[in-house]
Amino acid sequence: MRRWPNRAEVDSALRQWVADFAPELVTVLALGYFGSYARDEAGLGSDLDVVMIVTESDLPFHQRSGSWNFLAIPVPVEALVYTWVEWQQLASRQPRFYQTLLRETVWIKPLENNRGY
Repeated sequence: MRRWPNRAEVDSALRQWVADFAPELVTVLALGYFGSYARDEAGLGSDLDVVMIVTESDLPFHQRSGSWNFLAIPVPVEALVYTWVEWQQLASRQPRFYQTLLRETVWIKPLENNRGY
């Protein structure tokens, strides 16, 4: 019987995905994961909750995650893709969720020093 991938396996797969697609990630300012995998509470059927901050996007928020191919990740991926402006506004628009993201997110590609969370 197959087992569900653990945190280390999923973390490694996401890091490899970032390395493999680095040239295509030029507009990605930051990328990390939060939720059950970040808290090491994932179980059978858990998906990977990814947060991405991009420079800008012409797509509406609900369509952006479809622009990324996460098939190399061994579990389903739910991606939230924010523009830099939206990320800055998230603190005032959804303060509890924003604080959860700050507290929980394991950043694979953190924001550079000249930009803060």
